[in-house]
This record gives sequence, structure tokens and C-alpha cells, in this order.
Amino acid sequence: MADVTRILNSIERGDAEAINALLPAVYEELRQMAGRKLANEGPGHTLQATALVHEAYLRLVGSDDNAWSSRTYFFGAAAEAMRRILVEHARKKRSKKRGGDRKRVDFMSADVMAEESPDDLIALDEALTKFSQTDPLKAELVKLRFFAGLSFEQAAGLLDISPATARRHWNYARAWLYGRICSTD
Repeated sequence: MADVTRILNSIERGDAEAINALLPAVYEELRQMAGRKLANEGPGHTLQATALVHEAYLRLVGSDDNAWSSRTYFFGAAAEAMRRILVEHARKKRSKKRGGDRKRVDFMSADVMAEESPDDLIALDEALTKFSQTDPLKAELVKLRFFAGLSFEQAAGLLDISPATARRHWNYARAWLYGRICSTD
């Protein structure tokens, strides 16, 4: 973990060589995040964990916004990149198969939706984007739990809050998102 922070600090200072050391240092953890998320997808899902990690990593290092001062910021950015990739994938899938019709999302019935449809994922993404404008910390928790598949303890550690606070934030976020998603039906 200290190595990742050291590498990220070197990148922030402008060390071009440090970028080459970043992927080997974070690859396995990113792969586990992607694997946890994709394990909840339906059997017909075409995106694989390795492809998700590679695409997310390319987006991260290819962006101009590489201000990752710590593991927390880096893995938060990775969760956001994975979220965007999954939403883009869902939008493409929806446009080909679903004709754009939405259906109700039962977001309150589980901590993490086991098999979301492309429509559900897009509705969640739209609501989460609005939520992040009013409560960025709770929105970040949702991204880490839902899109990166982290436990309360793991997400709380990255956000520097207690697991109990993470659970309270999660419950509030679920209720807020549920209300926003259901009002769009």
C-alpha cells in the first residue's frame, strides 16, 4: 500500500517513469474490484473483468486529471472510471435491444442489485450524477460499494469514515436514489 502512495506522489510531482510502475502495483486490486462487480452481472454480459480493468486504467492514465495524492483518490477515480464504462456498455446494449423504455428499479430490496438491466444501470447513473452534486461523499460511497463491489469496511477505509457511518450514509443514499429513480417512471 505504501508503494502505491509513493508511486502516486511521484506521478503528482511529474515523474513520467512512475506511470509505468503504477499498473503492476495496482493491477491485482483493480482486477478484484472489477471481478466483484462483474460477478453480479447476468450470464449474457459480454464485458470481462480484465477488459474492464484495462479500459479503466487507460482512461485514468490517459486523462489530464491525474491528481491522485493517495490510494483513496486513485481507487475512487478507478471506481468512477469503471462506473462510466459499465454505463456506456449498458447504453449501447439498451439502444440495440430495449428501444429505450425504462422500467421500475427495486433499489431498496438489496444492498447491491444482483442483476441490473441496462435500463436500471442507466437510471441509477443518472440519479447518482444528481446525488453527487448534493452529497459527494455519499455518492462516492455508492460508487465504491456498487460499481467497485467494495465492502462497507473497505469503502469506509478509503473514505476515511467508520464502517457504522458508511452504513448510515449507504442507507440514506439508497433512500435518496430510490426516490429519484422511482419518480422518473
